Amino acid sequence: MSIDPATYARLREIADQLPQIPGIGKIEIANGAIVMMMSPVKRHELAVLRISRQLNAQLPDTNPGHIAYHGADLEDAGLGQLRNPDVMVFPEATLEGEQPAVLPHEVLLVVEIVSKSNPDNDYHNKVRDYSAMGIPLYLIIDPRDGTGIVHSEPGYESREKFNFGDKITVGPWTLDTSGLLTYG
Repeated sequence: MSIDPATYARLREIADQLPQIPGIGKIEIANGAIVMMMSPVKRHELAVLRISRQLNAQLPDTNPGHIAYHGADLEDAGLGQLRNPDVMVFPEATLEGEQPAVLPHEVLLVVEIVSKSNPDNDYHNKVRDYSAMGIPLYLIIDPRDGTGIVHSEPGYESREKFNFGDKITVGPWTLDTSGLLTYG
């Protein structure tokens, strides 16, 4: 879903001016609205850390100069989307630029750890959005039930499901999911 560029610019301006609110982790713009995300729980953040470490260990061999990083915004102003993925793989040099956010054409992989509070967002809205942005790979990790999905191919036509404990292939990377924990 894309929105009028002027409307998106106004939403972006408002989002940039919102104060930090305890318990609110991320601010995104999606479907023509500002979305305030709850702060993630510890096991969510542990999954982010463990997946990032595995990717960063492999990136010098598969994609020199790239990093697996969390914390950066992903923006597609043409689609009217501002997302804050849990992990993205992109060139480290991107962080040296003046742009306020990473652009979709720079991203090789997006990883989302499904939250307890809004799982449909990761399984539906973000599948649609990341595919529309042209991001080649999207990995969903779901600590609610210890499963996940690797989305690949144009339009995410290929969907490989897995269970925690499996070794999975995500593009050129192999990830061991045995260290991921379900929510208590």
